Amino acid sequence: MGNAVCNWATFEGDAWFESTTFEGDAWFGSATFKNEARFESVTFEGDAWFGSVTFEGDAWFGAATFKNDARFGAATFKNEAWFGAATFEGGAWFGAATFEGGAWFGAATFKSRAEFGSATFKSGARFASATFKNEARFESSTFEGDAGFRSATFEGRAQFESATFESRAQFESATFKKRAQFESATFKKRAQFASVTFEGTAVFVSATFKGTAVFGGATFEGRAAFESATFEDDAYFNSTNFATADRFGPLVCAGRIVLSGSAFGGPVTLLFAACRLECRRTRWSATAEIRLRYATVDFAHAVFEYPLTIASALDPLVLTDGSELAETVLADAPGPDVRVASLRGVDAAHLVLADVDLSGCLFTGTVHLDELRLEGACTFDTAPSSVHWRRWPPVRFTDRRVLAEEHHWRASQPGAVQGWNVAVLGAERAGPLQLAPVYRALRKAFEDGKHEPGAADFYYGEMEMRRHTGDIPRSERGLLTAYWALSGYGLRASRALAWLGTGMLLTIVLLMAFGLAQDTPNQTATGTVPAGGGKVTFEIDKDDPQNPTGDRFTGERFEKALNVTLNSVVFRSTGQDLTTAGTYIEMTSRLTEPVLLGLAVLAVRNRVKR
Repeated sequence: MGNAVCNWATFEGDAWFESTTFEGDAWFGSATFKNEARFESVTFEGDAWFGSVTFEGDAWFGAATFKNDARFGAATFKNEAWFGAATFEGGAWFGAATFEGGAWFGAATFKSRAEFGSATFKSGARFASATFKNEARFESSTFEGDAGFRSATFEGRAQFESATFESRAQFESATFKKRAQFESATFKKRAQFASVTFEGTAVFVSATFKGTAVFGGATFEGRAAFESATFEDDAYFNSTNFATADRFGPLVCAGRIVLSGSAFGGPVTLLFAACRLECRRTRWSATAEIRLRYATVDFAHAVFEYPLTIASALDPLVLTDGSELAETVLADAPGPDVRVASLRGVDAAHLVLADVDLSGCLFTGTVHLDELRLEGACTFDTAPSSVHWRRWPPVRFTDRRVLAEEHHWRASQPGAVQGWNVAVLGAERAGPLQLAPVYRALRKAFEDGKHEPGAADFYYGEMEMRRHTGDIPRSERGLLTAYWALSGYGLRASRALAWLGTGMLLTIVLLMAFGLAQDTPNQTATGTVPAGGGKVTFEIDKDDPQNPTGDRFTGERFEKALNVTLNSVVFRSTGQDLTTAGTYIEMTSRLTEPVLLGLAVLAVRNRVKR
């Protein structure tokens, strides 16, 4: 058959052209097919012109072969359009076409340019297992139904700029061998990119994901460009391979960003403003910096062999053009602070935390925690500071930095006072035996950072956990309890000074009552004078101090007792005449009160030491 010209023709009944071969051009421009149009297995050896055609019934082009250009620009398919297994050896032009029914291009092969720019797919668009050997252009297209590109292969550039996916976008297991362009695309429902392979650059700059975005198992062999992308729901990048990506973001996510099980092959910077970031068992093979806002970070069992920094960005993240990342979707978030939820199972030898909130962080199981570097204002939770009248005597906890796991443990104890936070859901509760080495390691980390007050708090926590463990002898526990009661492990000056004042007051009272003699004992001299004269020998003696019998609590006796007590604090003796009881009282005072004074001085030193 030579050229077939059917422009402006109207086919009132079915139009059957199965297995026909059009040896020349086939012109159906502006034709109308009121019923079925069947072109299955047709071969168009010349150009096929279907521009502005209206297909009111089903249009069947299954297994058709277009050896030259196939032009369906501005065509209208009011019912199903079947192009399954069709072969387009020339350009496939569907720009501005309207598919009111399903558009079926499954297993189709586009050997030249495939143009679907500004096309409208009102029902499902099926391109499963389709092969695009050249450019595939879907810019500004609208997919009102599901867009199915499962297992499709894009060997040329794939352009979906400004495309709108109003239903599900399904690209599972698709392969993009060159640049995949989704800049400014809008995904209104679930976007499925699971197990997709991006061999070239994947561009999602300024894309908007209103539903869940799933990139789990995807491979980014080139750059992953998500700058200024907006995720209004969760974004799953779990088990994703970022082979050479050097920058991921800045992007904003109102839900979770899940990077659990993912791998980064080279140096990378991650820039996220998100409600939560999950990096469980994520692997970094080179240096990395994670700069965040608003996020709660779960870093459990992450693996990295090179320096990795998790930092809070105090100001909005900046795009490459110098403008600030819009954070409108996070308007209801509590604040831009970054919180770390877990570091369990992490080797912290190369980990740096900067300006993050560690009040809810789980540390047990962290390796080389003593080598953790804390920069900037890293905050921890604190102990309940108010007095709790649980039973007599009232309970008051010293204000200090406390691990979240100590909160969980104390809240689980019988009769726990209010103020200790209960364990987080699903967290394995740690006891004093596990927490003591954690406090010890963090104390060393603070000491290495020249933060002595912080180190003192963690020393206090370490001693508290040791005192409550069940694997130490009772005598050692008693000694630790005394150390805690007298001076807060040498860290609470007020406690030591209170005991010192109490001891001195008790000493004064005891001396006034039993220690000071009634009167100053008289001295007597006795001797014998030889009858014929000569050397006279005198023996000087002193009467024994008499126990007081009258009014013992007088101003004079108080002054003497105060003098004795003050001298005993500095290991000095006043030479005051004391009763036998007073001598023992002074000896006890000279033994205990200087120790309490030393503990108070030590506590002050620990709090002000640089």
